[in-house]
Amino acid sequence: MKNNLSNGTKLILLHPYIQKQGTSNRLWLVAFISFLTLAFLLTLIYTRESFSISATTTVAATVTSTSPPLSKAVVKALVHYASNSNNTDRMSYTDIKQISDALRQCLQPCNFLIFGLTPESLLWKALNHNGRTVFIDENRYYAAYFEEKYPEIEAYDVHYSTKLSEMPELIAAVKEQVRNECRPVQNLLFSECKLGLNDLPNQLYEVDWDVILVDGPRGYWPEAPGRMAAIFTAGVLARSKKGGNPKTHVFVHDFNMEVDRVTSDEFLCRENLVKSKDMMGHFVLERMDGNSSQFCRHSSASSS
Repeated sequence: MKNNLSNGTKLILLHPYIQKQGTSNRLWLVAFISFLTLAFLLTLIYTRESFSISATTTVAATVTSTSPPLSKAVVKALVHYASNSNNTDRMSYTDIKQISDALRQCLQPCNFLIFGLTPESLLWKALNHNGRTVFIDENRYYAAYFEEKYPEIEAYDVHYSTKLSEMPELIAAVKEQVRNECRPVQNLLFSECKLGLNDLPNQLYEVDWDVILVDGPRGYWPEAPGRMAAIFTAGVLARSKKGGNPKTHVFVHDFNMEVDRVTSDEFLCRENLVKSKDMMGHFVLERMDGNSSQFCRHSSASSS
């Protein structure tokens, strides 16, 4: 022992406590590596499942968007049976066919906006196959009921503050503000125009509508809201399109009613009237420049 010590050889003894510390550190290292491995496996599984769900959703959306349109035979059958119902509130065959023809002219899925929930509502949804069909109604309870009964229907309620008896004053107010709040090209969400509907869901003001049907609200007695605001709003939405087809088909049902005809002359314009038959007025409006300050190129019959 002395010789070994004298030669410079040192004997190192490890305390049992230090040995325990080394073992503990190794256990912690093994646990940490196991945790990282488990976390990696869970992340890998979650990523694969998310990718699978995303891929499935994308494929489903692609199939939906590329599904073929309704055949002419199916369209004719729908129009025929809808117009031959015993319900006296329904549109005539001629009126329905005008709208059906306009929907078929869309080169891509149509954006179809309808003012009024009517007996034809399900028909409009069916005819606008693959497209977006939105209904606006004055009765919040009926709109909610309709959506609950038919989950595929997209319907919203809107408050009309107008009265049928106020039509002359309302039209005069628009003419006074035609360069400001009542411009023919604008985002009505930010408008204070008396005839502009500014309480629709925000997203609807960004949609480029291809076909608009005004078949509501009620307008058969002095205190009824009348369709002045709906017609005015339809005219602004059509002229304010940012993309898609620059033309918009606007249909006004009950065009034989004086108020509807006069308001249409003012804001949809006689020069854009394509056809007037039975109870339907059919207008085709084109997108206008943002600096425009007149609805019609020529004075309307009512203003003259």
